[in-house]
Amino acid sequence: MSDTAAPAPSVPASAIAFIGGGNMASALIGGLLAQGMAPTQIEVVEPSEAARSSLLAQFGITAQALPGPQLRAADLVVWAVKPQVFREAALQARPLTSSALHLSVAAGIRSSSIAQWLGTERVVRAMPNTPALIGRGMSALFARKAVDALERKRVEQLMAPTGEMLWVDEESLLDAVTALSGSGPAYVFYFLEAMTRAGTSMGLSQAQAHQLAVGTFAGAAELARQSDDAPAVLRQRVTSKGGTTHAAIESMEHAGVGDALVQAIEAAQQRAHELGDEFGT
Repeated sequence: MSDTAAPAPSVPASAIAFIGGGNMASALIGGLLAQGMAPTQIEVVEPSEAARSSLLAQFGITAQALPGPQLRAADLVVWAVKPQVFREAALQARPLTSSALHLSVAAGIRSSSIAQWLGTERVVRAMPNTPALIGRGMSALFARKAVDALERKRVEQLMAPTGEMLWVDEESLLDAVTALSGSGPAYVFYFLEAMTRAGTSMGLSQAQAHQLAVGTFAGAAELARQSDDAPAVLRQRVTSKGGTTHAAIESMEHAGVGDALVQAIEAAQQRAHELGDEFGT
């Protein structure tokens, strides 16, 4: 596994097409427009009328309900569809996108399936997460052998506005990425819910408990980011034996919270693998 710094933004010269116009596509489209790309250089295929209306209102982009000849102009196609509809959508678009580089942000669907459906080996998979919507995402990418260095750079330029990224050398690791960082924001929100609930049970208002919980998570995460010390060391520094933090950590250890979290992430990894089996044939 090797990481890469976000490159300086640049404006792609050719059209980019998005198959699927939901939240992740919107995050990427917003980044492209911020880089200076014109809305007329972006094609979107989105079956949902509500989503098409949102794209028009937010970005001035007129999305199409079905793939059409306009896709032939795209030299990069981004697949932001649900795993269960990927195959059907790919087979519809295949005659129009055979010369394009393809980037998938769909969970679970393996690049071998995508390559087979689209009739090309120029496929990159990315696993972003929802903080990409505010430019604070964490994404991992895998490229098939037919993708060259310039095409990798093209993908990096597209993904740069969403946050951090890293490349993995083995596609199987994307199941672990999906479980850890792709689903990870939900784990954070789960803890925030519990912390807020605890705060209100102790007499704080909902707003006070929420502000304290979110601020604590954000600050601790940033401290971990900036520190050279491991999380265990940082935890020990605020855990005095016999103190309040020690009581809390002991309670969580006794309840098996750490082991339960590991098991939960492993369950997510298994489901990611199953999605590839279920919808990748």
